[in-house]
Amino acid sequence: MALGQQSGFTNFPCFLCLWDSRDRTNHWTKKCWPARELKVGEKNVLHETSVPPHKVLLPPLHIKLGLMKQFVKSLPRDGNCFKYLISKFPGLSEAKLEDGVFVGPDIRRLMADSIFVTTMTDPQREGWIAFKEVITKFLGNNKDPNYKQIFKRMLKVFQALGSLMSSKVVSSFPPRLFSRKFRRRE
Repeated sequence: MALGQQSGFTNFPCFLCLWDSRDRTNHWTKKCWPARELKVGEKNVLHETSVPPHKVLLPPLHIKLGLMKQFVKSLPRDGNCFKYLISKFPGLSEAKLEDGVFVGPDIRRLMADSIFVTTMTDPQREGWIAFKEVITKFLGNNKDPNYKQIFKRMLKVFQALGSLMSSKVVSSFPPRLFSRKFRRRE
């Protein structure tokens, strides 16, 4: 809203680049997306921005929720892992589970749950472990010196799982986002 964008517009959701979320053929191949100019009346921009886009910092929780969403959406609906999620969170509707809508405390509950991992196939387990590693060693309070390799590993595993996110979108977050100065607790 601070950027004047229409909410719920799925074709061009990223204000950082012109990434088209429906362009399935380029999800994992195209890495150079042009920078986006937010002009009123174009794409999904309705109003003038009240904050310059280069000053917008995405909070680590927002990134974590997006990654969790991609992981859950890659799970087969008839698999043991997804069925376990349904039994673990009876208060969430099946539609929210299918869309991967989780909050921070739900993710923390799953991270501490040892049974959840046993319901996964090997590729899913590898994706979950990579996701947990990114949360603890990249989005946590301390950034691991090898965070780039950790993040690249997670991207590779998510691609193998069939997630539909662009590596440009995931890797385009400003590095200053993760400095201590801008950190907030969840």
